Order: sequence, then C-alpha cells, then structure tokens
Amino acid sequence: MEKQEPKPSKPRTQVPQKANYNPILRYSGMAFQMLSIIVCLTLAGKYLDSWMGNKFPGFTVGFVIFSVFASVYLSIRDFLKD
Repeated sequence: MEKQEPKPSKPRTQVPQKANYNPILRYSGMAFQMLSIIVCLTLAGKYLDSWMGNKFPGFTVGFVIFSVFASVYLSIRDFLKD
C-alpha cells in the first residue's frame, strides 16, 4: 500500500473589512436619491393630472408633498443606520 500524501489546503482568504466610504460620497448619494424620488413622483402627478383632465393639479401637489416626506424619511433612516 502506498502512503497517501496530504491534500494541499486552500489558501485562506481575508475577510473584507467594512468599507469606510468618504462621507461626501454617502451624502451626495442621499441627495441624488431624494432628487430622483421627488422628480419621478412629480412627473407622475403631472401625467395623471393631464390624463384625467384636471384643471387643478391635485395629483401633482399631492405627489410632491408625499415625495418630499418620503425622501426625507428615507434619508433620515439611512443616516441613522450607522
């Protein structure tokens, strides 16, 4: 019987540390997130108002108010996540 050689072990990989991102990148990402939410919902409100033929832009006003509160809520939640 031949003696078996031990199998070479796999090299250990380093576990990546939590990345320390620059705060400027983090907060600019939050700003773009807020901007995109507000713009998308405003355009959706304008579309709904024109589609329904409303004289008063109720959907636009409602969506703008909702989008501002939603984007502020999401930004505060991301900010406190640390």
